[in-house]
Amino acid sequence: MADTQYILPNDIGVSSLDCREAFRLLLPAERLYAHHLSRAAWYGGLAVLLQTSPEAPYIYALLSRLFRAQDPDQLRQHALAEGLTEEEYQEKLERVILGSKAAEQHPEEVGGLWQTCGELMFSLESRLRHLGLGKEGITTYFSGNCTMEDAKLAQDFLDSQNLSAYNTRLFKEVGQDGKPCYEVRLASVLSTEPILDSEMNSKLKSYEFQGSNFRVTRGDYAPILRKVVEHLEKAKAYAATSHQEQMLAQYIESFTHGSIEAHKKGSRFWIQDKAPIVESYIGFIESYRDPFGSRGEFEGFVAMVNKAMSAKFEWLVASAEQLLKELPWPPAFEKDRFLTPDFTSLDVLTFAGSGIPAGINIPNYDDLRQTEGFKNVSLGNVLAVAYATQREKLTFLEEEDKDLYIRWKGPSFDVQVGLHELLGHGSGKLFVQDEKGAFNFDQETVINPETGEQIQSWYRSGETWDSKFSTIASSYEECRAESVGLYLCLNPQVLEIFGFEGADAEDVVYVNWLNMVRAGLLALEFYTPEASSWRQAHMQARFVILRVLLEAGEGLVTVTPTTGSDGRPDAQVHLDRNKIRTVGKPALERFLRRLQVLKSTGDVAGGRALYEGYAAVTDAPPECFLSLRDTVLLRKEARKLIVQPNTRLEGSEVQLLEYEASAAGLIRSFSERFPEDGPELEEILTHLATADARFWKCPSETPSGQA
Repeated sequence: MADTQYILPNDIGVSSLDCREAFRLLLPAERLYAHHLSRAAWYGGLAVLLQTSPEAPYIYALLSRLFRAQDPDQLRQHALAEGLTEEEYQEKLERVILGSKAAEQHPEEVGGLWQTCGELMFSLESRLRHLGLGKEGITTYFSGNCTMEDAKLAQDFLDSQNLSAYNTRLFKEVGQDGKPCYEVRLASVLSTEPILDSEMNSKLKSYEFQGSNFRVTRGDYAPILRKVVEHLEKAKAYAATSHQEQMLAQYIESFTHGSIEAHKKGSRFWIQDKAPIVESYIGFIESYRDPFGSRGEFEGFVAMVNKAMSAKFEWLVASAEQLLKELPWPPAFEKDRFLTPDFTSLDVLTFAGSGIPAGINIPNYDDLRQTEGFKNVSLGNVLAVAYATQREKLTFLEEEDKDLYIRWKGPSFDVQVGLHELLGHGSGKLFVQDEKGAFNFDQETVINPETGEQIQSWYRSGETWDSKFSTIASSYEECRAESVGLYLCLNPQVLEIFGFEGADAEDVVYVNWLNMVRAGLLALEFYTPEASSWRQAHMQARFVILRVLLEAGEGLVTVTPTTGSDGRPDAQVHLDRNKIRTVGKPALERFLRRLQVLKSTGDVAGGRALYEGYAAVTDAPPECFLSLRDTVLLRKEARKLIVQPNTRLEGSEVQLLEYEASAAGLIRSFSERFPEDGPELEEILTHLATADARFWKCPSETPSGQA
């Protein structure tokens, strides 16, 4: 049973993103702007391979070479002609690869790639199953010999030098004196080239810190970022506003020199670029997959406005200041001034990264969010395909709920995403003491509503939400935003904004809460009992909310083990819709206030105790969650794959290339994404991976002598 969560079926669902109409409405210059931004995003997205696992770049290079030689149909026909059956073609990957045209043409190279990644690709060794530090898992944000203590020490060092971890990786070696030596490597095009670049040059040196040696270098992912910069330069020529031009100039500066400060400046211009026809963002953004929670995964998206849904979000933004007053914490714990953000519904053209979310609230820089603002986007065409559900595949719901759930899941999710992004991530104040000793709150008058005392803790200069709360920061914040969505969806004004009144409005509320409760149960798939750890921030957040609602009691929520019609273990979720407001709302109100107070005051110990307490997965009755996890794994439906379009420049015109919703369509989309420089990219990725291969040895094998 433990291994089933790592096995995907051959008939996994595949959907295509449809942005044809939104792209058709773009003017020629807007299409060129979108094209070059998309190229920058796709090139940058290749860095994610180097941020995930030692074998990921080799897997990509192997598959790229395989499908450059033969498209999926040709490969299948070739395999069948070589004597494989249809079933073997689906399951015998080594035979397919080594018998392919690519292997015939370049036997040593293809064989070498398979030798490097084949076993690792399929390994279910416990350490290689999930992300983690040292012996706890696999990550390439850190060398294999780094522990959580190393990560904490490095964060303290970065804070002392006012350096962000977002665009860094950490490599640990042992120096000639026996002391640990840490390389903090910044992502940039430049490495050691002398240049008039005072901001970053002054940081690139060796340091002594708490008995250890630190060395700040740069040049990580350099060949990849060079291509990103090349297309950002081209996009600048088609920028519609001066804000876009300045934004791109700062992104270019950031990726060239390794400067997060430049990326922050670019993000300021991005925030000021209100309601663009073509929206985009690019950089080292989300820290979900860093085991420590501070380093950003490369991400880039390009999208076009969906005007109908955006009008509803504009109405929500206009109501935001009033709705913020409904949240269950004192005014002093809310931002001094609500910085009215953009909130648009977008149809995605390109989303390069490890996954595609339903909505985004960015930038993630705390100082900008508190003083400059942010933007919210809901990704409409992603919502349309990624979260659609067939009745026969609906698990853990009562029969009488299924039709209602299917009818209202989409509309209720629109409401939840809107509230989650705008008023969840967009709410709340951090109490900060700046470098001059000044506070952004009144120490004498502000009272902690949980203790009745004055504020005892806060963020010092250089400290951020991510750096203080580290491993729980992402999930804790997602939980706070999800809870705000559930809490405020009970407000009739919110439901009216989205066009729901009367019985329909009540059904939307019920299905939104029911979806969250069910999601909390489904989340158990992403819990690893062997390491007592969660592997996905949003899933952990939803499980915590389920625990809070179960704790409310009075029959509000029950999760009952059952036996399915197939005779195998099953479970059923029940939500009493008549108790959502009387029992559920007060419970959520208490929980939300505690979350916000602990976040505002930077109370890490209190925050960890609260959050990790609810996130604990045990077999204690009545729910017996560890046993239920086996049932969830038994009944799980694999997450859909999403096929994205490409753009191609033909003369001075940009063409949209679309693909069928199938595995073959997904493969073709990647093969045609880099039609001219596929071999070069394969070489770049394998070269970069090989250059650092010594760092990914067994954790007990410490690299040394090269510090």
